Amino acid sequence: MATNESGTRLEGGTAGGTRGTTTIANSVVSTIAGIAVRETDGVYSVGKGPTRALGAVKDKVSRSSDPGRGVKVEVGEKQTAVDVDIVVEYGAPVVDTAHRIRTQVTDAVETMTGLEVVEININVTDVHVPGSDDDEDEDESSSRTSRVR
Repeated sequence: MATNESGTRLEGGTAGGTRGTTTIANSVVSTIAGIAVRETDGVYSVGKGPTRALGAVKDKVSRSSDPGRGVKVEVGEKQTAVDVDIVVEYGAPVVDTAHRIRTQVTDAVETMTGLEVVEININVTDVHVPGSDDDEDEDESSSRTSRVR
């Protein structure tokens, strides 16, 4: 069985013998994990600030999104490890959110790929406060200007 940086190769077939190999690219595992993280209650967004900003521009230009953005994986022959950067919603218990992320990512990756998830590192980079979006920042800046008059 051979492994390279772009994925892992699994032997497949029935109990009677091998009928070929299946190669799973790292990007497949990161996409599965990214979707599972985004579907978790309490997660506002995935990725660090610059990654999210660059990703938003790429999404508008290409008219598609990259569900693996903000997720890094290391894939071996039978196991995988996942690192993810998230922004949690204000009011969501961080420990509970992290537990749900670990459960959902493990279930999704193990079910879809057959790889054992041995580690999920979660880096909480920020808390999203409702009403603090960029559009509302512009409204606040215009009201600040009017306050100074």
